[in-house]
This record gives sequence, structure tokens and C-alpha cells, in this order.
Amino acid sequence: MKKFFLAFGLWLCAWGSTVMAQNPADKEHNFKVAKNLETFSAIYKYLDMMYVDTLDADEVVGNGINYMLHSLDPYTVYYPEEKVKDLDLMISGKYAGIGALIRYNFALKNVVIDEPYEHMPAAEVGLKKGDIVLAIGDSTMAGKDVAYVSSHLRGDAGTTFLLTIRRPSTNKKMKIRITRRAIQLPAVPYYGVQEGGVGYLDLNSFTTDCSKDVRRAFLDMKKQGMTSLVFDLRNNGGGSLQEAINIVNMFVPKGLTLVKTVGKMERANKEYKTTVEPIDTVMPIVVLVNGETASASEITSGSLQDLDRAVVLGTRTYGKGLVQASMNLPYNASLKLTTSKYYIPSGRCIQAINYKHANGGYTEHIPDSLTHVFHTADGREVRDGGGIKPDVEVLPDSLPNIAFYLASSGRDSTEVMWNWELQYLKKHPSIGPAKTFVLSDADYEDFKQTVLKSGFKYDRESRKYLENLVKLARFEGYYEDAKPEFDALEKKLSHNLAKDLDYNRQTLKKLLTSDLVSAYYYQRGSLENSLQFDKQWKKAVEILQNPAEYRKLLQPSADRPVVKAETAAGATVDAKAKTKVK
Repeated sequence: MKKFFLAFGLWLCAWGSTVMAQNPADKEHNFKVAKNLETFSAIYKYLDMMYVDTLDADEVVGNGINYMLHSLDPYTVYYPEEKVKDLDLMISGKYAGIGALIRYNFALKNVVIDEPYEHMPAAEVGLKKGDIVLAIGDSTMAGKDVAYVSSHLRGDAGTTFLLTIRRPSTNKKMKIRITRRAIQLPAVPYYGVQEGGVGYLDLNSFTTDCSKDVRRAFLDMKKQGMTSLVFDLRNNGGGSLQEAINIVNMFVPKGLTLVKTVGKMERANKEYKTTVEPIDTVMPIVVLVNGETASASEITSGSLQDLDRAVVLGTRTYGKGLVQASMNLPYNASLKLTTSKYYIPSGRCIQAINYKHANGGYTEHIPDSLTHVFHTADGREVRDGGGIKPDVEVLPDSLPNIAFYLASSGRDSTEVMWNWELQYLKKHPSIGPAKTFVLSDADYEDFKQTVLKSGFKYDRESRKYLENLVKLARFEGYYEDAKPEFDALEKKLSHNLAKDLDYNRQTLKKLLTSDLVSAYYYQRGSLENSLQFDKQWKKAVEILQNPAEYRKLLQPSADRPVVKAETAAGATVDAKAKTKVK
């Protein structure tokens, strides 16, 4: 502890000598900083010497750091040495383990294998959906949570361990020797040319070198006869800014400024330009986005929109216009620090104003009346103030309440959907092609009867709203006069599970189909299968197969003058820049 305060004191002295040389106008700010740092040091010194219990320095000081960062934005995060690997995984998408998605089953009180990843150790040794993880080496996993089991499954690449499981389909206990290796989650889990020459490419993260995967997939589909592309960025939370630049550069000319970052320090101010010749500047493209499309995904979709290179379709994106950089800290810790805001080709920043933790984090988009107008390269009107607004808005199907409860694995869950799916897998060694498979009506009827016999219960939203309305009517004195109407409404809203299962048949069949296909064909099969139900995909195909409509969507309104976006020339982008957007 003495070493801590000695180092802290030396740092204060060095910091003090630095700030004294600064502009006198900053003296008041510098004094407040020094005062509070010194006060913090003194408080902890007294706590450590005199507090009734022995303090855990990592916990107490760590909490202090986290509360300090909590007053800022949700993306500035401290990673102590033991959690630095989490940051590395976020940036690279790589870890060493067995390559499987796991979940906690509350009915079994155990972690189970949910989905082995294709071509990874878990799949290669034959692990299957539903396998119960009993032990890893000599350590029991009974009753352990997902984080605990995950930390034991991960380790150094090349290390081998004995995994003990129980397979529900046979009820047999099995010991499997498995070797960990470096796991690279696929940035492009599925791509393929669909009917009419429309290519589909799903990018789920902007991890290191993902642009190379996108390039390979695009060129492969082009060889197969692709004439137009649907680029799916839905639920893509971002990653590397440079990878986003690389991907946009595939479709727009060399020498364009795509992103400008502006921060407090001069080194945070950068311009990112296209630096190589594109591979295709004319193929029609539709980019799919939604509320979870964030950060680097917004740079990609927003740049393609600002340059009139693609039609953006779906729902408004998340609205994260902040850039983070990774800073090394003493004792092998790291800090992911928000250093700047970014501006896309039209000059707009798509960050919402309310992004600080103190204001509840990101909560809502700014009304259009309070935003500023910008223009695309060909003069179309776009706005700042919270995400990328799609050129064509298509709302996805909403998930009904019963589906949420059936699919969830909460403490009160009967796991009825999970158990039925395992029985289906046991009875069906194989199914039809992933692209066209749909659960049959007979199988759904079997699922329905299983649910009815299981004792499954769930909270219906209509019932909740009725109860709240009754409370409000009682409070305001209207209940007695309206009691007959309330009683009649309560009867009509009475719980009828069989009716709910019939009413939501199509949605529940889709959920079951998706889960089952992933068990047979992994993530790529599930994505391919989902296209047959996807409203946004179908609308994108409709637009791409109507060239006149596609061109019209990329043209400015006739009553608005064309405003050409400026494209500044400048220095080349440092390909080794470590700036990350997440």
C-alpha cells in the first residue's frame, strides 16, 4: 500500500509540474483536479489505516474508478488485468476455447450446450444441443452459472481437458477429451446468391480483418452470377472503424473522405479516406439496418447513404456517434476511452445528445424538428441527431408475449420449448434443406399439446394493463360506475392458453424452425432459413428487382436544388490505427 501512495504522490507531482506550464485560464480547473485527487488519496489512506475491517484495495479503489466513469458515457470502461481479455475479445473476436454457445437451464440447475459452432472443437468431438455440462476436468459444474463454466471452458490454445456431460436423448454420462484452440467467431456467418441473382451477405461484427471476409464473399457471389446485393447489418453493434472504412471503400471511388473524428486533443482529430480502387461502384445495394445497428455499422450504412451508393432499409439505427481508443494502464490494465465524435460524408454526426450515464444513457432519438439538415452527394436530405434514418422504413414482425416466455430461460421457466426441441432432435436424425425447412402443422400441434400439459404459465400484457386501469379507476373514483364494463372485459381477457397458441401459431413455428435448423445446420443454416420469413429482406429484393424504384429512391426531390457534398483530398489513412468504434 505504501508503494501505491508513493507512486500516486509522484504522479501528482509530475502532473502538477505539467499543469503549471499551461494557460493561466486553466488554473482554476487544474486546481480542482489536484484538490480532488489529493482528497481521494487522503480518504483512502485513512480508510486503509483506521477502518474497522481490512479493505480489499482492488474492490474499493476499483469501485471508485467505476463510479467515476459512470458519470461519463456508457462506452468509457475500465478493464483491470483479469478482464483485459474481454476487451481483446471485443476488438478481435478471438478467444481460446471449444467454440460453443452455452446457456443456464433453470429447470436442470445446470449449464447446457445451446449451439456448437461449425468447424470448432465442440462440434468436431460431437457435442450436441442439450448436452448437460457436469464437470470440466476434476471440477464439478453442477449448479454453476454461465460465467463460471465459460471461464473454465476457456484457456490456453493447445491445452486438453476432460469434459463430462450427460446427453438427454440417451441419459448417458459421457467423458469427452477436447483440445482448446484459438476460436475466431465468423464475421460473415452466411452469404449466398438467392433467386433472381440477389446476393445476401450477413456481417455480424466489425472485428479485425472482417473486411477481407466481406471482400471474399462479395467476389465469390459475383462469380456465381450475383447482380445485386443485400448487405445485412441488423443487430451489428460495431467494432473497428478502419474495417468500416475498408468495406465502404469496396463500393465507392478512391480519394473520398468518409469519416472525420473530432476530439479535445489534436491527435484525436483524423480524416479517414478511401485509399484503394473499389471492386464495384455500380451494383445496386440495399443495406438492412435496425435499432441494434450501431457504431461502425452506422459509419458503413451512413456513408453508403450519404454517397448515394446504397438504399438503406429497415428501422432507425442506434445512434452512436462516439469513438473510443484503447489506453494501456499500469499493472496490465486497460481503459476504453471515448476520445471523439465522428462525422460521416455529409458532415453530420449521428450521436444523440443524451448519451451520458447520468442521464440514463442513450434513451431516445431527437425529434426531427430539433435536428439539422444535411445533404447527400446528389442532394438528398438527411439529418443528424440520433442514428441513420432508413430511406425505406419497414418494421419487422413483433414478438408476442407468449413467444418471449416460451423462449426464455428464467427462474420460473418450465423450459417446455427447449425440452420439446430436444425430443424433436431425438426423433429426427435429419431434416430437409435449411433454405426451405418449415416445421409441419402436425409437429406444431404436438408442440401445442406438450405446452398445454406442461403447466406453462405466462403474464399476459393485456391482463396487466387491465389491472392497472382498474387501480387508476378506483383511485379517481370511476370504478363503481364502470364496474359492469370492467367485469365484462375481464371475462373476455380471461386466460386461454390454447387460444393464444393457435393465434400465435405462425410466429411460434418460426421460432421453433429457427432453433431446430441451427441444431442441424449451425448459424449459417439458421440465417439462410430465416430469409423465407423476413419482411425486410423481401422488401429489399422487391426494390432491387425494380431498377426504376431503386434509382428513384437515390434521387433528390424535384423541388429541391442539388447540393453536391464536398470530397476533400488529403493524407492517406494509417492502416495500423488502433481506434475502435464499439
